[in-house]
Amino acid sequence: MSGFDVVRKDVEAISVVYLKGYLDAHTASDFENALQQLVDEERIQIVVNLSELDYISSAGLGVFMGFIEDIRVKGGDIKLAELSDKVFRVFDLLGFPVLYEIFLNEEEAIQKYQ
Repeated sequence: MSGFDVVRKDVEAISVVYLKGYLDAHTASDFENALQQLVDEERIQIVVNLSELDYISSAGLGVFMGFIEDIRVKGGDIKLAELSDKVFRVFDLLGFPVLYEIFLNEEEAIQKYQ
């Protein structure tokens, strides 16, 4: 079983979520819970840093899709940062670059909110 970790850092009004390891059907609920907590706290300016994400499955991608509409209705967004080539290809294949802003680094994504 591969490990997965979700770490959150708040930068003023923006919350940065770091995903590490394998995001799949077994670990998607951890990410879901982290996003739900942000929504519950009305923290809807979210940057997801994927620099340490080794793998994402359709279940993991589904978590993004499950929250984005709700967050945008509230006036927020989810921006993605620091994807590896491998992870980017998965996102790209499913049309995510059209739906989400993707940044080379976390600082750019944070600045986009300011």
